[in-house]
Amino acid sequence: MKKIIFLLAFSVFVWNCSAQKSNTITENKKEIKPEKNEDGEWELDVLDSQYDYFLNAIAKPMNYYSVSYLKTRNTFLVTEWNSYYYSGKYRNVIESSIDYDSSENYGLKFEYKLYQVFAYVYWKYGLKMNGISNAAIR
Repeated sequence: MKKIIFLLAFSVFVWNCSAQKSNTITENKKEIKPEKNEDGEWELDVLDSQYDYFLNAIAKPMNYYSVSYLKTRNTFLVTEWNSYYYSGKYRNVIESSIDYDSSENYGLKFEYKLYQVFAYVYWKYGLKMNGISNAAIR
């Protein structure tokens, strides 16, 4: 009788400790969403300490690009980025989708920083995306 109780208690313990499937993955989808600051300018914050180094030392300067060039590139790159995110490809690199409206006028600074996010991911992780190559880096 003690063996049966012990076996039952042990099986309940193992069952409670086993991994449970949950829907938290679909509930907690992350999204990068542009927001305006107090001055009415669109803002993009990247929470990687090496990104600022990349912008200052490696990326081509902002005046190298035009707004229309960056907007065109960003439209395609965001689409590719989001397709990777939703398919689960490159999960170790792409952790969120990007909410980007190509009809919105974000301004040169925002478009530049967004484009450099893609160049940074290429530089740091080697993730090749259409439109990003060594040409995007000095």
